[in-house]
Amino acid sequence: MTGTRAIAVGLLCAALASSRLPAQATYPWALPSGFPPPNIPTDNAMTEAKIDLGRHLFYDTRLSGNGTQSCASCHEQARAFTDGRARSVGPTGQVHPRGSMSLVNIAYAQALTRANPSLTRLEEQALVPMYGDHPIELGLNRGDPWLQTVAGDPTYQRLFRAAFDQEQAFTRDNVVKAIATFERSIVSARSPYDRYHFDRDDAAISEAAKRGEVLFHSRPLSCFTCHGGIHFSGAMGAPRRAMAIEFHNTGRYNLRGPLSYPTENAGVFEVTRSAADVGKFKAPTLRNVVVTAPYMHDGGVATLEDAIDHYAAGGRTIATGDYAGVGRENPNKSSSIRGYAGTARRPRCIPSVPDGRGATSGSAFR
Repeated sequence: MTGTRAIAVGLLCAALASSRLPAQATYPWALPSGFPPPNIPTDNAMTEAKIDLGRHLFYDTRLSGNGTQSCASCHEQARAFTDGRARSVGPTGQVHPRGSMSLVNIAYAQALTRANPSLTRLEEQALVPMYGDHPIELGLNRGDPWLQTVAGDPTYQRLFRAAFDQEQAFTRDNVVKAIATFERSIVSARSPYDRYHFDRDDAAISEAAKRGEVLFHSRPLSCFTCHGGIHFSGAMGAPRRAMAIEFHNTGRYNLRGPLSYPTENAGVFEVTRSAADVGKFKAPTLRNVVVTAPYMHDGGVATLEDAIDHYAAGGRTIATGDYAGVGRENPNKSSSIRGYAGTARRPRCIPSVPDGRGATSGSAFR
């Protein structure tokens, strides 16, 4: 048994043996070896009824100000819950500064957005697209009658009663709890790479993929420093004590002036106002990565091959124009992005396969 697998099994056994087992532990995660159950808030236990309600709400356009979009408009299951756009577009037509992030394995995420370290609970994050105006996402106003509309729907009357044993079940808090519960059920955990790595199925991936794994975890490339662990993201998995959530500057820009990144996309700096955080963004999971193009926070990288070229160059050089600059010389750039020599041979990926209940079965290098 590998060290990772032994730790995961030990944690699961310890949780099951606890005399104070939390209610959410009774949810049938059905996770493969190597995947511990995620941490679930004690005030929002996982239940099938709540997932079912959350799924209905997730796809309901009545949760947008003009009734034209739902959560799923920017998070399509076939695209690993992204939308295929370089930058998302809200119901009012406003183009957002960033593309939508994948919701795959979001239950394991330490940070939920590309550049806000303070949003760590899905129940709180859901309120941002609902009511936020920078940018306008779902475009709801606090006084909108959307909750009364939902409450009058016979289907929702049944679903809310099943999910919440409360006299007044139709509340905004219960709406966001249900959506968060559905999102936590979206788990990618059975890719060929998982079968190779955790189940010791040597035939699950190709010989080229095995060589690619060695390169991925090698010091010259150092891909693993930002995309490590079973989720291929340093901002996902069990929180590490006394360590901040990881965000990275990948050398996309190096502008002259007070900021080295465009003001509308300055990264964590927008929250902290610290110069050291300019250009730092969350490293997204690489699971299902073949269907989540385009890449980077601003969607400026069209293909995986282009992404590899970006890191091989150690950052992007823009020769002329308003954004001219040598990204590899950005003072905030991650020290692990040094550039490396490569060849025309590039890793290939396989697409995810939806499992029918909102989850995806995963993808990995091969």
